[in-house]
Amino acid sequence: MDEKKILLVEDDGAQSALLALELKRLGFRVETAREAPAACARVEKELFDAVVTDLRLGTGDGLTVLASVKSSQPETGVVVITGHGSIDNAVAAMKAGAFDYMTKPVEPEELALSLRKSIEHRDLVGEVRRLRAEVRERQGFAKIISASPAMERVLELVAKVASTDATVLVTGESGTGKELVARAIHENSPRRDGSFVAINCGALPEGLLESELFGHVKGSFTGADRNKRGLFEEASGGTLFLDEITETTPGLQVKLLRALQEGEIRRVGDNHPVKISARVVAASNRDLLKLVAEGKFRDDLYYRLKVFPIAIPPLRERPEDVPILAESFLKRARVRTGSSASRFSPAAIKAMGAYAWPGNVRELEHAVERSLIMASGPRVELADLPPEIAAVSAPTRRKKSRAA
Repeated sequence: MDEKKILLVEDDGAQSALLALELKRLGFRVETAREAPAACARVEKELFDAVVTDLRLGTGDGLTVLASVKSSQPETGVVVITGHGSIDNAVAAMKAGAFDYMTKPVEPEELALSLRKSIEHRDLVGEVRRLRAEVRERQGFAKIISASPAMERVLELVAKVASTDATVLVTGESGTGKELVARAIHENSPRRDGSFVAINCGALPEGLLESELFGHVKGSFTGADRNKRGLFEEASGGTLFLDEITETTPGLQVKLLRALQEGEIRRVGDNHPVKISARVVAASNRDLLKLVAEGKFRDDLYYRLKVFPIAIPPLRERPEDVPILAESFLKRARVRTGSSASRFSPAAIKAMGAYAWPGNVRELEHAVERSLIMASGPRVELADLPPEIAAVSAPTRRKKSRAA
């Protein structure tokens, strides 16, 4: 186990030497300082796993050292010790951010235990922050990889609307990444610490979808043996993503409109309204305006959803994104497939760039994974690509052969 680096700030030379010796015996690497200015200079230049400081020092005081640590390395724990213990001193130290407070004489084992707890707390906070960052990287902006002007405009719109509570309507062909955009809106909004709840409105029959969205009360239908909260309530304080919103029936559209306009819902079988505070992002791969004209989608719901529209261009209209998306998918899929291939051949890149990608980004991701499974060398070759993709370069090769 690595020794943890501790800064001990104590103006009494004998006590400093004795306590440093005991802490070293207990497994710490100890640096010392005698005065507050010297200690503050050290923490501005060096990282410490924890700091121990006397409250009263010859020059300055321990609260000054504490403030310097919290400013320079805020996650580092500080244990304040003093021979002049009082409740006021303890309260002042803890309010200023001390991890612990001890009065002299200090037992080395007790101090060592406190230091280890402060280090564990720091490490736990760091791990939580790292995991949250990973989640946001998977679900937020970082996962929307793009080099095309068309997608840059989409991201600009996402950035503008994320900080608001406006209802957003995301449109685009299947596989373009509508849910990724919805997640990016959520993850970059003040609601980021709330839930992101997604449902495909086309995946459930009307009765079940209504129960999923609005909840139900016990006895409202056969099998309803208990009260159930709906997704509008589950997403309270967060974001509700309604994918394929055009698959809802006229009856359900009326209830969705009421939820959006009034900010309240009624559970199935209940007459009492329930207030909701979920932000709604809806999506569709169909032409909503055409459906409205045909009488297949309510115009009032359409205009209520279309407060802030975002249209995602298909992959064929942003060929600049194909190589960087393919490289990103390759890095991720290598872990799952165990493939040794770490790059694409020029011919494979050319073929992917020429292909139309009717299934958009989702099709590209699946094609890359399939190609890694097929690849037997250090790179993905043209022959490893799905046949329909590899075939787009075949006419070019034949033409060159005839010219030769």
